[in-house]
Parts: sequence; structure tokens; C-alpha cells
Amino acid sequence: MRKSLYIFRSGKIYRKENTIYFENEKEKKSSPVNAILDIHIFGEVDLNKRFLEFATKNKICIHFYNSSKYYIGSFYPREFYNSGFIILEQVKHYLELEKRLFLAKSFVLGSILNIMKNLSAYNLKDKEEEIKEFLKSLENAKSIDEVRAIEGNAKKIYYQTFNNIIKNEDFRMHQRTKRPPENSINALISFGNSLIYTTTLSQIYRTYLDPRIGYLHEANYRRFSLNLDISEIFKPIVVDRVIFSLLNKRQIKSEHFRSELEGIYLNEEGMKIFIKAFNDKLSTTIRYKNLGNVSYRRLIRIECYKLYKHFIGEEIYKPFVIKE
Repeated sequence: MRKSLYIFRSGKIYRKENTIYFENEKEKKSSPVNAILDIHIFGEVDLNKRFLEFATKNKICIHFYNSSKYYIGSFYPREFYNSGFIILEQVKHYLELEKRLFLAKSFVLGSILNIMKNLSAYNLKDKEEEIKEFLKSLENAKSIDEVRAIEGNAKKIYYQTFNNIIKNEDFRMHQRTKRPPENSINALISFGNSLIYTTTLSQIYRTYLDPRIGYLHEANYRRFSLNLDISEIFKPIVVDRVIFSLLNKRQIKSEHFRSELEGIYLNEEGMKIFIKAFNDKLSTTIRYKNLGNVSYRRLIRIECYKLYKHFIGEEIYKPFVIKE
């Protein structure tokens, strides 16, 4: 099974025959190309055109993060599942408001229902009922802006419950702040969200879908937006559950963060702990319909296939909602 390759330090990355090497003054590591799903680069890394050609040939996406560990962009190899028909259908579903609205609502519906599952798991019935009220508003929404506002308001209430879920007094949630994250909880959420965005993008790459055409998130202002849409469904059940587990088990501590003038961020050791837990979660399997045991990573790919079937008129799209 292919795995993600994470590079945290500065150096150079190159290929020799069918092996990818990372090297700097202190270390030299190698990975066979057939073991790599995608590459995540957090350090200052040198690479050349020949390496990018090699990545393209082997269908490897490369994701880049800035010094604050925010996702900033990807090398997205030429699509090997090109389909002009699917691109046209995706565009139609974007341009026709009714079709776009259906998909935008579906992504938010999946997000809210999975949020409610989290609240139910921690016996927060009052907040679960409060968020449930947004489902009625979502059904009646007439514009994309309305849908986004409903999602934002539901999440605002959801984030207020983090102090009930996280039994670690060193980590308290006051409000969601993104750029920059003003405390450790926000740093974890932002880092985890970056990972789910790139994970989803790598899964989209292995389907016929075009990641540039999103429905909840505007397609006009970003290189990729469909991965952001699909990620909304999986943030509560992957990213948030990883955060709850790491903090409640005290695997992530105050010492795993660094303070900068503009905010709080995970340090290298903290990132490694989080990434291990994140990948362990993606590898965890659950029973899924008639497919048997399916990993969370595979569930993201299945979500892409469900959208594909929706675009070709084979099956109406329904977002994934976890059973427990």
C-alpha cells in the first residue's frame, strides 16, 4: 500500500532509478517510488524539472507548505484520467444555480450531520439539538452565500463545545481564529485541515473529477476548490477526532508548539505526532455498505466516485455520514 512521504527539513530531493532520495548535511533517506502515494514538503527543498517529470510519470502529487505550515499549493501532475465529458458536466453543475446549490447544501449537510455524531458521542445532546436546527435553514436556503452562512453559524456553536470534549486544561477553545491561529487549539485545527485538504486532493487526482471546479467554495479564486468541498464532510470525523484523541490522551502537549509574532504553530515534533495520528486514522477501517471494511482514506475516494455518478446522472449524490 502506498503511503504519504513527509519532508520536514531543508535539503534536496531527487530520484535515482526507481528510488526517491531526500538528502541534507545530516541525513540521507530513500523511499522506493512504488511505495509513495504523495509527497508533503514542509522544509526548504531543492528539486529540478527532471524530478517533476519523474513524479508525473509515477502519478505522484507534491504538496507544499509555508514556514507557518499552512498549505500553499501543489504540483498536480497532468491528469491521467482525462474526461472532457466529466469536465463539461462539472461546469454545468457549477453554472446552473439549482444544481450547484444542491451540491453545496450536500457538502454542508454531511458536515453538520457528522458534527452531530461527534456531539452525540460525547453526550452533548443540548448542543446537538441546537445544531440540528440549522438543517431546516439549510433545506430552505436560496443562495450559496446563505449556505455558507449556515455552515459558519453551525461551526461557531460546534467550536464552543470543544471545552466540554477536551479534558485537558492546558488547551482551551475561546473562538476559531485562522490566520494566524491565536492559540494551540486553533493551530491544531488549521494544521489538520491543511492535511485533509491535500489528502483529498490526492484522492481526487485518481478519479475523473477536476479539482478546480468546486460548488460550496468558489472556483474563481483558488487553484483547487473541489477538495475543500469534499473535505468539509471529513473534517469532523477525521481531523477533529484526531485532535480530541491526542489532547485527551495528552500525547500533544504545550511543549509541542512554538510562538511567533503572528501566532501559535506546531513545532516539528508536534507535527510528527499529529501526522502519525492523522495517518493512523486514515488507515482505520469501518464497515461500508457492500464493500466490507474500508479505510477512511478509501472513503474519501469513494466520495469522489459518488460525485462522478451524480454528474453522469447515474445516482443522486448523498454525503457520507458516519454511523457512530
